Amino acid sequence: MQQSVKPLNIIFAGTPEFAAEALKALLASEHNVIAVYSQPDRPAGRGRKLQPSAVKALAQAHNVDVYQPASLRNSEAQQELNGLNADLMVVVAYGLILPIEVLQAPRLGCINIHGSLLPRWRGAAPIQRAIEAGDEQTGVTIMQMDEGLDTGDMLVKRACPIQATDTAQDLHDRLAALGGEAMLETIELLATGTAQPEPQEDALANYASKMSKAEAQLDWTKSAIELDRQIRAFNPWPICQTRLDDKVVRVWAATALAQTSEAAPGTVIAASKGGLDVATGRAVLRLTRLQFPGAKAVAVSDLINSRAELKTPGYCFSQPLIDAGN
Repeated sequence: MQQSVKPLNIIFAGTPEFAAEALKALLASEHNVIAVYSQPDRPAGRGRKLQPSAVKALAQAHNVDVYQPASLRNSEAQQELNGLNADLMVVVAYGLILPIEVLQAPRLGCINIHGSLLPRWRGAAPIQRAIEAGDEQTGVTIMQMDEGLDTGDMLVKRACPIQATDTAQDLHDRLAALGGEAMLETIELLATGTAQPEPQEDALANYASKMSKAEAQLDWTKSAIELDRQIRAFNPWPICQTRLDDKVVRVWAATALAQTSEAAPGTVIAASKGGLDVATGRAVLRLTRLQFPGAKAVAVSDLINSRAELKTPGYCFSQPLIDAGN
């Protein structure tokens, strides 16, 4: 017989869409979301107007009070949070460091939804790094937060396979939904006192560093499989890039082929409606969706019809020069 649980008073802290999915699940549960913490509004769009985060917009739509301190290290912000008298704080991609005073404020502490089967990928970009590394499986881990970087005891883990065609966006969406389910399961365990924390094995941990535009450059001396993983990992941001003559071309989709080529890496050896086949350091990569400057991303079959220079094989892609400030 399932134990009856008194609804908990919960603070939710998060910022992007990944966190908003978890907040949706929490708002639909029997628990009380008494406050939401999110990063300060940021300028976005062509007009650079201040825009609320996905979490803030969702909270406001449900009439939940939103707090947006620039830091949680000062005593004023900590006192404000303490005054909420929360049972638990759920943290998902919040973006601010939680000092020990905050971690210990709720009765049951703070839990975090992390997009990896810890301790495999700790850090800012676990979803992207799992694809880039060629992992066959990932998942979500709900952990009891401590002062370390994703080092807390694990409470619930849910696995998810990585498909050969998954982009970071595809995997993000599946893990976001999975995270909400695992979060609610964890809250139930904490509320009933039946959670069984499992320490992480530090020796198995890898650091998933934040994505950067500098990394988005395609090095054609790598293998087709490595490049395929990189392209999928960097979609939808920052999108991999290469250079054709004086043009920077963004590569949105590609497929690694089994065939080999003696051509120099970066050389287009075939052009068809299926894509542009490019020689790499090992095997061939077929580019299927590209974006030229000032244009939208389109299928290569459409590009070949509009760009005569792409129809004849033999030309070569090279490394792009990226302005890291863009």
